[in-house]
Parts: sequence; C-alpha cells; structure tokens
Amino acid sequence: MENDICCSNMKYHLEYKCTEHKNVFDCPDNIIYSSPKKNTFGIIIHDGGSSFIKIKYCPWCGTKLKKKK
Repeated sequence: MENDICCSNMKYHLEYKCTEHKNVFDCPDNIIYSSPKKNTFGIIIHDGGSSFIKIKYCPWCGTKLKKKK
C-alpha cells in the first residue's frame, strides 16, 4: 500500500487478506472496499451482494481520503 494512508486502522483494513474467501464481499471480516480504478473507498454492506457505501473520510480518524493520481 502507499505511504499516504491516514491511520493504522485504515491501513489494516485496506491490506486485509482473507484466507477463506476470494471475494472481499463474501468475507465478514472485510469492512472496507477500495477501488483504485474508480478512485473510490467504501464500507461494505454484508447483504450477500457487492454493495458498499462510498466514503470520503476515514471512519477511524476522520481524515479526508486522498484520491490517487
């Protein structure tokens, strides 16, 4: 991951890799979604699909999330 991640909690959740689930939306331990192509961050909604709520600020430290150039 890049060095400009706002806090250790966000870094942990962005780098989390589940050994049981290949899809991040299937794993109940994955709570943050990141799409570098779409420059989007979100909180995963575990409803059996691939829904997430877009966020612009870190849910732990409140820092505005940086868009990648």
